[in-house]
Parts: sequence; C-alpha cells; structure tokens
Amino acid sequence: MILHELIDYETLRIIWWLLLGVLLIAFAVTDGFDLGIGALLPFVARTDTERRIAINSIGATWEGNQVWLILGGGAIFAAWPPLYAVSFSGFYLAMFAILFALILRPVAFKYRSKRDSARWKAGWDWALFIGGFVPSLIFGVAVGNVLQGVPFRFADDMRIYYEGSFFELLNPYALLCGLLSVAMLTMHGAAWLQLKTNGIVAERARSYGIMAALATIVLFALGGLALWYGIDGYRITSEINTIGPSNPLLKTVDHAADAWLSNYHSHPWMMIAPTMGFLGAIAALVSMLARRELAPLLFSQLAIIGIISTVGLSMFPFILPSSLDPRSSLTVWDASSSHMTLFIMLVVALIFLPIIFLYTAWVYRVLWGKIDTNTVNDKSGHAY
Repeated sequence: MILHELIDYETLRIIWWLLLGVLLIAFAVTDGFDLGIGALLPFVARTDTERRIAINSIGATWEGNQVWLILGGGAIFAAWPPLYAVSFSGFYLAMFAILFALILRPVAFKYRSKRDSARWKAGWDWALFIGGFVPSLIFGVAVGNVLQGVPFRFADDMRIYYEGSFFELLNPYALLCGLLSVAMLTMHGAAWLQLKTNGIVAERARSYGIMAALATIVLFALGGLALWYGIDGYRITSEINTIGPSNPLLKTVDHAADAWLSNYHSHPWMMIAPTMGFLGAIAALVSMLARRELAPLLFSQLAIIGIISTVGLSMFPFILPSSLDPRSSLTVWDASSSHMTLFIMLVVALIFLPIIFLYTAWVYRVLWGKIDTNTVNDKSGHAY
C-alpha cells in the first residue's frame, strides 16, 4: 500500500477542514486579546504610564501570537488553493487594509517611545488603536459576507471571476458580524488587562469588558436571528462525491432559507458550539462583575471558540459559497489539494504543531505575572 493511502481522501479533507478551524481559533484566542487591547487603548489608559502598562501587558507575546495567522494563511494556500485564490484576490482591498493595520502595529510598538513628545506618543497610540480595531472589524465583515455568499464564479476553464466591490462588502449583515467581532475581541482584551494589570487600568478594563460582553451576547443573538429569518444559505442538491476531483463545477447548489440551520437538525450535537458561544460570554460577564481575574479570560476564550465554531459548523461542507453562481461554491469535497499533498501536510503538522503549542505555553509560563508602574519604569530597557 502507498503510504498516503493509509488515510482516505474524505478523511483527510475533513481533518484539514478541522485544522483550518483550529488555526483560526488559535489566532483569535491568542492574538485576539492583542487586537482587543489595541482597540481599548484610548479608553482604558489615559496617561503615558497607564498606556505603557497596557502596551507592555502584551509586549512580550504579541509577535509570537501572530504565528497562528501565518499558519492559517499557509494552510489555506496549501490545503485549499481555490479558496486562497478567490479570497485573496476578491477581498484584495480588505486584505490590504488588514495588512496595513497589522504592519502599523509593530511600528507603533517600536517607535512610540523613541521621542519624549506627548504629541508623538499620542499619534502612535492612535496607530495602535487602528492596528487593533480595523483587523477586528474587517475579519468579522469577511465572515458576514462569506455567510451570505461572495460574488465570484468559475468559467468552464476554471478561471476565476470576482464581480464584487469593496463597498459591497460593507452591507448591513456583514457590518453586524464586524461589530460582533470587535465586541468579542474587545471583551477578550479587557479580560487580559484585568488579569495582567492592577489599579485604574484593570478597573477601566473591567468596565469596558462588561459592556463588550453584553454587546457580544446581543450581537451573536441578532446574527443568529438574521440567519434564521433573513439570510439564505446554500445546499448541495446533486449527489455528493466526497472523494471526487477538486472541481466545484461538478455539482449543483441551490439557495435555501434554512440551509445554514439544517446541520443542527441533522446533528443536534452541533448545538454545543452556539451554546458555548453564549455561555462563555455570559460567564465572562458574570466573572467580570464578580471581579475575578483569571476566569474572565478563560470564559472569553470559550466564547470565541463557540462563536467561530458556530460559523464553521453551520456552513459545513461549504467553505466559500458563491452568490453569483451557486454551482461555483467551494466545499470541503471539491476545493482541496490532492490526496498526497494533504497527507504530507498532515505529517508535517503533526510534527510541528505540538512543538508550537508547547513553546507558546512555555513562553506564557515564563512571562506570567502582572505589569505595573515599577515594571514599565524599570531602567533595564526591556519595557516599551
């Protein structure tokens, strides 16, 4: 038997769909609180010392947290080439805005304290706000558009045509999802600040975290109601070949009002995901009200896992539906790389992902502890 045939093609496709979800969730759970703190910075920290405390709460780990975004992009490129081609070309301006904001963030970290000027520092503080708020919003807007379907199609020669525009992405439902993303990551950032800081910064973070948790609960509920009553989903109407070639045009797809809810009817265990989303946000809210330190962070992580998983499970097996030509929609069964490629990637992932997890855990263990005035005023020069 050839080695890669130890795992059949269908199973490999599901494994890589799951791994893509794991990578995206890992990015949201780790770098999510970095983005949330950036979005909160003008509000929770009002003096230079307070802002340095907030910045240094993530100063030692934010670079490492971005590895999950890189891994997610790499996984899309190698495991789901059509998805990479459509999303990175169709969402070009949105991707550019995200990259600009993410590039602006490290520049702000490095240059903020290079001059002893209040105006200089304030400018870089707003750059950090942009670096946190803009990606948080656009990631959510992208998810909202994916749930509605993206205006692309494949020609018979498999050439991709995208017929949308940047401003069409900013539709009401997508903006609702964008606000949910901002609220969710702001809640997460506030929970991190409550754990890592003391005094007025932690107290302000708690106040804003309570509001963000409430907003997360309300917006998540509104998003679900919109899917139930107003947003049509997609359903494969032809025979499904789970081990067939990666050619989206070999199937037929129709719009259906309840398509994104059908998986929950067929597999009730999937209700675990939205339940985790709601209960995690509610528990984060309660624990913030009770002035707990670690619990809000753990529960906000649970909420993030539940909310992101809800999107993936609702859409399965779709990964990028097409509103222009439903037949061109990309699914788990017709948008993957070859059997051999997925197997080789899985072997590599099984070797390196545990190393990354262990190294990340070790870094957080070594750098555990609170950031306070003494930390940022330490003359050793390690603080931003």
